[in-house]
Amino acid sequence: MLAKRVPPLQSFLLRFSRTASHLARHKYDVIVVGGGHAGTEAAAAAARVGAETLLVTQKIHTIGALSCNPSLGGVGKGHLVKEVDALDGLCGRAGDWAGIHFSILNRRKGPAVWGPRAQLDRELYRQFIQSELLSTPRLTVLEGSVEELLLTEPDPEEPGHHRVTGIRLANGSQPVSASSVVLTTGTFLSGSLFMGQTTSPGGRIGDAPSSAGLSHTLRERLGLRVGRLRTGTPPRIVKDSVDFSLASLHAPDKQPTPFSFLNTHTRCKPEEQLPCYLTHTTPGVEKVVRESLHLNCHIQQDTKGPRYCPSIESRVLRFPGRRHQVWLEPEGLTSDLLYPQGLSMTMPPDVQLCLIREIPPLHRAEIHTPGYGVQYDFVCPTQLSPALQVKSTQGLFLAGQINGTTGYEEAAAQGLWAGVNAGRWALSMPPVALSRTESYIGVLIDDLVSRGVTEPYRMFTSRAEFRTSLRPDNADLRLTLKGFEEVGCVSSLRYQEAVRVRDSLQDALAALQSLVLPTSSWKKILGDVGISETKNSILNGMDLLQYNNVSFEMLASAFPERFSPHLEFSQRLEIEAIYRPHCDLQRKEMERIQREESLSLPPDMDYLSLPVSLSQEVREILDRVRPSTVSLSTKELNLVFSQSNQQHQGRHLHHFLITVI
Repeated sequence: MLAKRVPPLQSFLLRFSRTASHLARHKYDVIVVGGGHAGTEAAAAAARVGAETLLVTQKIHTIGALSCNPSLGGVGKGHLVKEVDALDGLCGRAGDWAGIHFSILNRRKGPAVWGPRAQLDRELYRQFIQSELLSTPRLTVLEGSVEELLLTEPDPEEPGHHRVTGIRLANGSQPVSASSVVLTTGTFLSGSLFMGQTTSPGGRIGDAPSSAGLSHTLRERLGLRVGRLRTGTPPRIVKDSVDFSLASLHAPDKQPTPFSFLNTHTRCKPEEQLPCYLTHTTPGVEKVVRESLHLNCHIQQDTKGPRYCPSIESRVLRFPGRRHQVWLEPEGLTSDLLYPQGLSMTMPPDVQLCLIREIPPLHRAEIHTPGYGVQYDFVCPTQLSPALQVKSTQGLFLAGQINGTTGYEEAAAQGLWAGVNAGRWALSMPPVALSRTESYIGVLIDDLVSRGVTEPYRMFTSRAEFRTSLRPDNADLRLTLKGFEEVGCVSSLRYQEAVRVRDSLQDALAALQSLVLPTSSWKKILGDVGISETKNSILNGMDLLQYNNVSFEMLASAFPERFSPHLEFSQRLEIEAIYRPHCDLQRKEMERIQREESLSLPPDMDYLSLPVSLSQEVREILDRVRPSTVSLSTKELNLVFSQSNQQHQGRHLHHFLITVI
C-alpha cells in the first residue's frame, strides 16, 4: 500500500510560499500556528473534520523537520503513533515511508507493552509530511510569524472570559480572521538557545525567534499561568570519522513492522535497513563534564529539563561514576552524519569535541554541528479542557511542547486532538474527548489537564491503568470506528478497512471458541504442546492459544477449512487470546469510570458555597482547578485532595456530585 509518490520539494514551495497579501481569503475556520509535529497533525485533522484551515509557519521548508533525534515510536510512544494513525493522522504513515531501521522494543515483556520504533531518514520524513499537506483539501500554508492573537468579548452562551477571532502577523499585514486558533509553538515561545556561556533568542538553531507579542498576549492579556522548561540536543558527528569496530552493532528486526494499519510493508526493504551501534561513556567523559561546568550556564540554571532524556552533564552530576549508554544512530540512507543518542550537551563546542573523543569509537570523531540547549515558555496545562481548549478563552487550543510535554509522539497526539476540536468548534459542533480507558491519547490529555506538569511530560506504558486493553495491535478497533462515526476525522477508506478487520477478527474468534475438545484430543492433534497430563477438561481454541507453545498457524494446519481464511490475523488472534481474560476482568471498572466521565460538571459551579462538608482550602482549590467531570479517574479531584492533604474529603464530595449531577 506504499504507492505514494512524493513530489519534489520545489513543487511544495511553489504552491505554498505566499505572503499574507497573496492569500485567497482572509477568513478561515481554523488557524494553526507552527509547522512541527503538533502543528502538522492539527492542521490536517482540522481539515479532515471539514474546516477551512490555515497553517502558519516561520519557514515552509522546515515543515515536518525532525528537530532532534530522527526516530519515531518506542515504549509508550509507539502506542501514541499507532493511535494517531488509527485516527487517520500523518506520523505513522510518514514513519513507514521514511524508516531505515525498524525494531520492536520491550519484546521480553508481553505484547501489551511492546514499543514499535523506527530510525528515520530526515529528508524522506520531511518530504512525506509536506506532500501530505500539499494534497490535503481545505488546507492552506502561509510562511510568516504570528505577532499576536486577536481577541474580543466572549459568547455569553459559552464559558470563558475572552474569544479568539484570529491572528496578526509580525510583518504588519492585514489580520487573518478565524473562529478558532491552535497554538503549537514548540520551543519557540520566548525560546532561548544556550551553548557554553553564549545565549541567543530562538527555539531551534538556524531559525529566527518567535515574536514576543504572542508570549505577551498569553501572559498579560489572557492572564495564563506560564512556566519555563528546558531541553537540549547532541552534536551531530561525521560518520566517516567514527571507528565502528569499537562499538557493538545492533541490527534491526529482520522483518520491519509498519506503524500504519493501512500498510502491510514499509518503503525500506528488510535488507536495505541500516544498523545502529552501541557504546558507553568513560571516566574521561565525567572528567571533561566536571572541569567545564563553569563554562556551561545552561546546566547551572534551575529550569526543569527532561528527566527521561537528560543531558550528559545531568547524567554525570546525578549518577557519578557510572557508565552511560550512547547509541550511534544513522540520520538517513545517504546522510554522512550520525546522531549520538545520550550525548545531549550544552558546553562550548571545543569542549564538546574533547568530550566525545573520550569515547572509544569516537576517539577521532569530528563534529558537524555542536549540541545546544533550549529554554522556552509553556502554559500550565491545567488551564485547558479535555478538548485542549483554553478554559478562559473561547476558540483557543494548545498542543505540543507549549503544554509542557516532550517528544514528537506526544506532540502529534495532542496536535491531532486539538485540531479535531478546533475544527468542530469552528463548525459549531460539540467538543469530543477521549477517555483514559480507551486510549493512550486519553491518558496523555487527562494527565496534562488534571495534574499539570513540573517537568517535561513523557508517555510511558505505566501511566495507563488499562494497558492490557490499550495495546498497539488493537488501536484501530479502539479508535478508527469512533473517529469516523463520532469524531469525523477518519476517511471512508480507512473506516472500511477497520470494519473489514473487525468483522474478520470476530469471525475468527467465534471459530476458535466454537471448536471445543477434551485435552486428550488436543494432545493427539497437536502433540506435545505443554498441556498437563493430569488436566482432564474441555478446552476451546481460544484456551489453547494461551499456551506458549501453541500458535494460530498450528491450529490452521490442523483445521485448515476452519482457520486458514484467518491466517492474516494470526498474531492479533494470539495476542487477543492472551489478554482476553484480563480485559474481561477490567471491563466493569472501565465501564464505571466511563459512566462517571460522562457526568460533566457545570463550568460555573460555585464550589465556595456547595452544601457539603469541605474545608475552605479544598473549596478554593476546587474553584481554581474546576474539574470537568465527576470521575475520580480523571485525577482532577485526586489532585485537589493531594494538594490539600485532605484526601478523606474526596469521598464525600464524590458522593455528593454523583447524587446532584
